[in-house]
Amino acid sequence: MTGTEPPEGMRELYPFLYSRESEIETVLAEVSRSTAEKAEEIVRLRREVAERSGFLLAECAEAMAKRFAMGGRLFTFGNGASSTDAEEIAATFSNPSRGRSLPALCLTTDVALLTALSDDVSFEVVFARQLAALGGTGDIAFGLSTSGESANVIRAVEEAARRGMLTIALAGDQGGRLADLASLDYLFVIPSASVHRVQEAQTTVYHVLWDLTQHALGNSV
Repeated sequence: MTGTEPPEGMRELYPFLYSRESEIETVLAEVSRSTAEKAEEIVRLRREVAERSGFLLAECAEAMAKRFAMGGRLFTFGNGASSTDAEEIAATFSNPSRGRSLPALCLTTDVALLTALSDDVSFEVVFARQLAALGGTGDIAFGLSTSGESANVIRAVEEAARRGMLTIALAGDQGGRLADLASLDYLFVIPSASVHRVQEAQTTVYHVLWDLTQHALGNSV
C-alpha cells in the first residue's frame, strides 16, 4: 500500500488491505469464520425449504409439466439480480444441458420494450403488459422478488392469473405482498432476511423445479 490515506469507508470494507503483518492471521481467521458461517446458513435454508415445500415443489412441477405437454410456454421476470435469475430459469428450460428443451422466454431482456413502457406508462407495468400481449391460458408465469414487494412482479402475477396462466413466484423473508396474493398458485418463500442467502437458495428451488418437471414429462435427466 502507498502512504496515502485510503478513501473514506475503504478501510472498513477491506480491512485486510490495511492490516499490519501481525494482524493478517486474525483477519484471515475472521474471513474463514464468516465464510463457514454463511455456508452453514445456506445449507440450513435449503434443507428447511425442502422440508417445508418438498410436496409443493413436486406438485408445482407436475402442473408445469401438464402445461408444457399441452403446448404451454414459460415466461419469467424479476428485477435486479432477480432479473438475471429469471434469465437463467428461461435458459435452463429452453436450452438445457440435458433433457427436453421447453419453450421459455425471459421478459427482462428486451431493453427497448422495457424502457418504452417505463417512459410511456410506468415501470410497474413492464412485465404485465408483455404478458397481456404474449401470454394466454395454458402458459406459465414465473416471477422472482427477493422482498416479495416488487410492484411490477405483483402486477404481472395478477395479469397472468386473469389470463388463466399458471402463476409461480419466489420470495424471501415472510413473502411480502406476494404472500397475500390469492391469484398466486405457488409461492416458495426462503425464510431469511439476507438478500444473498435468499437468492442463493432460490437458485436451488428453480433448478429442482426444472429437474422435477423433466421427470414429470417422462425425461430421464
